[in-house]
Amino acid sequence: MYIAASRSTATERPALRGVPANVVALGAVSLVTDISSEMVTAVLPLYLVLGLGLNPLQFGLLDGLYAGATALVRVAGGHLADRWRRLKAVAGAGYGLSAVCKLGLLAAGSSVAAIGAVLAVDRTGKGLRTAPRDALISLSSEPAMLGRSFGVHRAMDTVGAFLGPLTATAVLALSLGSYPAVFFSSFCIAAFGLLLLILFVRDHPGTVSSASLSNAVSLVRRPGFRRILGWTVALGLVTVGDSFIYLVVQRRWDVAATYFPLLPLGTAGVYLLLAMPLGKLADRLGRWPVFLGGHAALCGALLLLSGSGFGLVVALALHGVFYAATDGVLMAAAGPLVPTELRATGLAVIQTGQAVARMFSSVLFGLAWTVWDLQPAVLVAAGAMAAVTLAAAFARPVRP
Repeated sequence: MYIAASRSTATERPALRGVPANVVALGAVSLVTDISSEMVTAVLPLYLVLGLGLNPLQFGLLDGLYAGATALVRVAGGHLADRWRRLKAVAGAGYGLSAVCKLGLLAAGSSVAAIGAVLAVDRTGKGLRTAPRDALISLSSEPAMLGRSFGVHRAMDTVGAFLGPLTATAVLALSLGSYPAVFFSSFCIAAFGLLLLILFVRDHPGTVSSASLSNAVSLVRRPGFRRILGWTVALGLVTVGDSFIYLVVQRRWDVAATYFPLLPLGTAGVYLLLAMPLGKLADRLGRWPVFLGGHAALCGALLLLSGSGFGLVVALALHGVFYAATDGVLMAAAGPLVPTELRATGLAVIQTGQAVARMFSSVLFGLAWTVWDLQPAVLVAAGAMAAVTLAAAFARPVRP
């Protein structure tokens, strides 16, 4: 249940079509921060594979580290934010750490080990901020509006994801292909996002919580929460990472290095258009069916990636549908299953399970690509995704 203070916070200052102002402020922070992070994400696969000569297995290991470095930090950050009732402060620490890591990429140079270490620290910052930020969104919104609130936030976040590759491309063009220029520009933008958080985001009101580790562990004994966690992990194990999606498209189309950072725009554009509508649909029809529908879209994208031509355009669009139907929708589904005093911790547990699963998925897909070559690896991944999605649909976890 919401405490009275949180209910007044959610309703006293509606902003965008009834969505609380605090959610919009968090969306603005995410928008700016995502410009920064997507600038790096857009150029990093090409920089590592073509620039530094990593093979798919090596890249898979590094990409898995990038995805999985948040695992334990997510739970720790969520627990500390709940225990201290300092959601904004913990989120701010994560945003600040990720911003500094953009300068770390400058210092790392061409050392793969140093780049891996910097990426791990950057993901640590993301792990610290994600659960407290999503808890703030959840606690600032009415229960029936969670899908819409997360949809608005994710749509604003995706504007940043859309602008990030464009900004990276512009910086590369103006700097004559200088990756350090991209990294430094990314740091400046990330610092501005942190300033927005400090100035405009309001913390969730409340006193020091009685949250404890034993109470956090007890979450997995709740049937609905445990079932959603288990199926989220299973689906994460068969999810092909974004970087591999774009590398497959680059291989099929032979995309020039100059235009490679633009590939995520197909995903981001569809995500931006559908995040709010699918969030509203999830509120009306059920969040779990929409979540599984997103995985079905990803399965279709993988099948199209095994071909060529116009199908690759449709694959990028389906990749955007996947994110619009899963990212915020999963948090909206899990939020009501967790008590207010453990909201950040509970969401962190879900996010951690997903991050660890995707870490192993990246390694396995990189290994399959290296051993079997590209097309067999993609087809096996699509088959595994279809099987797990169908199993999750028949299992039907408790509807939140």
